[in-house]
Amino acid sequence: MAKKDYYEILGVSRSADESEIKKAYRQLALQHHPDRNPGDKAAEEKFKEASEAYEVLRDPEKRELYDRYGHEGLRRTGFSGFAGFEDIFSSFGDVFEDFFGFGAGHRRTAGSRRGPDFRYDLTISFLDAALGKEMEIEIERPETCEACKGSGAHPGTKKENCPACRGTGQVTHSQGFFTLRTTCSRCRGQGFFIPRPCGECRGSGKVKKPKKIPIKIPAGVDTGSRLKVTGEGGEGDRAGRPGDLYVVLHVEPHTFFERHEDDILCQIPISFVQAALGEDIEVPTLNGAKKLTIPPGTQSGQIFTLRGQGISHLDGFGKGDQHVQITVKVPANLNKRQRELLKEFAAQEGKGD
Repeated sequence: MAKKDYYEILGVSRSADESEIKKAYRQLALQHHPDRNPGDKAAEEKFKEASEAYEVLRDPEKRELYDRYGHEGLRRTGFSGFAGFEDIFSSFGDVFEDFFGFGAGHRRTAGSRRGPDFRYDLTISFLDAALGKEMEIEIERPETCEACKGSGAHPGTKKENCPACRGTGQVTHSQGFFTLRTTCSRCRGQGFFIPRPCGECRGSGKVKKPKKIPIKIPAGVDTGSRLKVTGEGGEGDRAGRPGDLYVVLHVEPHTFFERHEDDILCQIPISFVQAALGEDIEVPTLNGAKKLTIPPGTQSGQIFTLRGQGISHLDGFGKGDQHVQITVKVPANLNKRQRELLKEFAAQEGKGD
């Protein structure tokens, strides 16, 4: 089923500014909030729709992409909306708390914090960028230490309040009429210390673990394209949702094809005879060899176009073209008979038939 237009969902014009978009979302979110409509599936869907629309239109990069290419353009960058209510409440907590006077209620743990986003730079081949590919990447990321359950303390022991700052993380220095508060140097502002750190994570509460993540590279990406993998970033604190993984692509150059936006250019050498008399030749393309007719009298440097044989547009509709530049090869080593024929040809030039 086709998705609705984000501007229509929020009831704003395509020229609406950030404040108008936020105001419209607040009104819809208040009306359809799941805590105010328990068990109402229709209200839940409208709440999710409005939240997805707001997520796109509040972000200048996503909004520009949506304005140019629609839903398909967003899908090809890896954007797929929210996994559930927890994602929405974690992302837009300020909207609910500032405007409504309540947040996610029981849906969020007090003091929860979203995990950090990660970046992964991936180098891919020219053909993978042009045609798209499904693949796996492996990343190392910090995860909760199983030995200490994230506490950082050796199993059977626990953290203790810092005696220097009494658990506040700050120490106070008085000098005359002045009072100066500084970060506690003993606990470095944490308010606690670990007498016996965990041997697995060395007191950090996290250990790095490798993980394989499947990704789908859409056809038509280029160097600098970003793929968002939702929920594959760092772990959140206190039941906060995880961050996201951003895969930044770097495309290797090709030995034959040269990219110009969504068009590609290649050079094909032909013989002097082929250029003079004309001939049908086969030209490599991204989708296999294609026939190209070389007309009689073709000059070196002349360009012919194969329509629709270029790079797929990221909006999902159509492709660029392939431009074939002809280079005429001049024979370097002629035998006696070939030289005689060329001299005869030269003598006949200008005399007509």
